[in-house]
Amino acid sequence: MEQALKLTRKLLVAANLDPRTVRGERPEAALSLLDPEQPEILDRFDTALRSPSRQNDPVTLFSRFDPDEVRLVGDVIKTRGRMTFEKGSQGGVAVHADYTFVYPVSRADGSTEVTRTIVRRAVEVELADPAQYQVTPGRLLLMEYDEEIGNSSCDVHDGYLHPEFPSSGDRKADPTGPTTDPYDRSRSLDDGQACGTVSRT
Repeated sequence: MEQALKLTRKLLVAANLDPRTVRGERPEAALSLLDPEQPEILDRFDTALRSPSRQNDPVTLFSRFDPDEVRLVGDVIKTRGRMTFEKGSQGGVAVHADYTFVYPVSRADGSTEVTRTIVRRAVEVELADPAQYQVTPGRLLLMEYDEEIGNSSCDVHDGYLHPEFPSSGDRKADPTGPTTDPYDRSRSLDDGQACGTVSRT
């Protein structure tokens, strides 16, 4: 149990807080925690990182910004969430993580205007029993993952989050979903929810 929780925490940090990941580099530390006995998962993210598309976008699991577009302001990314665990389906421990990450960013051109992108992630992983299943000891099986992103341009699938700034009137795509509070953690994540408007950043 302790190892499963530690590995899940490492995955969340590597995927959402590691400076290299956040500035758009390949999230090697996060990928190295996933079990190679799930090749379809690793292949999916390899494709997503190499050739992002609507069907394969790395921001579904990794928080990445285009360094030519924006930069992180300061070195603090606020987080809030929790992890729970239970007996897994693969003879080990299943961990459910639900966390919100708040990224303060400004334009890379030196502008002092600051906005925030809010990313909420729900991830289910399992540390399976290698005595019962063909798995790699110390690696996580990625069972499910879902995300909700507040203040990032809709319908842009190039592998990066694209914050919108209040002073800019050039919204890349009109929102089609409802207005939501990105800080409201009482709501469950609605898989496949249409791109909406955030009530605050």
